[in-house]
Amino acid sequence: MAIIFLTVPLRTSKLTDMVVRLKPETESRLQELAATTGRAPDELVEEAMAGYLAELAQARKMLDGRYDEITSGQVEPIEGEEAFNRLRRKSKDRRHS
Repeated sequence: MAIIFLTVPLRTSKLTDMVVRLKPETESRLQELAATTGRAPDELVEEAMAGYLAELAQARKMLDGRYDEITSGQVEPIEGEEAFNRLRRKSKDRRHS
């Protein structure tokens, strides 16, 4: 008799050390920022990555919500050119008001 697990055991991974390769210009800017702020470069990179990942998660959540609205019929999609035309009209109306 075989045992089949229907769930995958949760594994937690923790990166203790990671090598990040930066272009020389980027590394120079990071070192300059670290020097002017008095913060360690690894602290700045950690903060930047955390912010980027939070922003990415927020964008993913928004896109998933929009997709759900379209598939459920709550929102009707419009063609890209029509969307740009609407934005141009709104911008023009704001400039003239």
